[in-house]
Amino acid sequence: MSSKSGEPPVKVLRKAGELLSALAETDELTPAELSHRLGEPRSTIYRLLESLEQLGFVDPGTGGSYRLGMQLFRLGNAAARRFSDIRGAAGPAIEHLHAETGETVFLTIRRGFEAVCLERLDGQFVGVMILPVGGSVPLHGGANARALLAFEPPEFWEDYLDHAPLRRFTAKTITSRKEFIKELERIRRDGYSISDEDVIDHIASVGAPLFDYAGRLRGAISLSGPRPAILGTNRSRSVRLVKEAAAAASRSLGQEDSAPGASDRRDDRAAGAR
Repeated sequence: MSSKSGEPPVKVLRKAGELLSALAETDELTPAELSHRLGEPRSTIYRLLESLEQLGFVDPGTGGSYRLGMQLFRLGNAAARRFSDIRGAAGPAIEHLHAETGETVFLTIRRGFEAVCLERLDGQFVGVMILPVGGSVPLHGGANARALLAFEPPEFWEDYLDHAPLRRFTAKTITSRKEFIKELERIRRDGYSISDEDVIDHIASVGAPLFDYAGRLRGAISLSGPRPAILGTNRSRSVRLVKEAAAAASRSLGQEDSAPGASDRRDDRAAGAR
């Protein structure tokens, strides 16, 4: 993508990415709406749209608006194939978990310092959930994210804490480095993570990690919903069902040693595989 304005190519790409992200959040937007959302002059928006349309990344919509183009659909399918084994392996497990609870179920993977949602089965209170498919949260942000972080080597914990501040989501978010490391140690020991209103008020979640045949950490499954439904009288059931779902998905990925109490052996193998 060339820059007719003389801006550095990286800056132009960043603006193009922000434009595509804005279109991904809404079916169609006009250049005026994109200009307002992105804080860019309309002339810049028009230049970006012209180039993106030539590449097939956007298509004209109705009433002068634009929408995502088919080229992105093809690229998205290609990217999705990278994770087809994880989604396929976890599919029956998360569907069973969803059917048993009626709450929202997430399948996530780690990308750098973030947890990215690969799959989401909506529960009855889905309107309050912040993580759409393809969306991401910091690795300290919720049960699914912390389940991913906790089973990385402790050296990675330190790297994360050095580069990603423990941003506060609610009054219950852990922002102390010392306390957060203690929480990660507890998750490794128990084999599951708990989010108790520390990302969204009144919402709780339980998460557990997925491992493959080589003991490598591949993702996490979590169950989210109103706190009374997840951590009220159903707390032990929520934990059991999430751990069972994670164990079933891990077995589908070839993990043989997925019984409760085997987390230390999984951790050693996962650390050794990196």
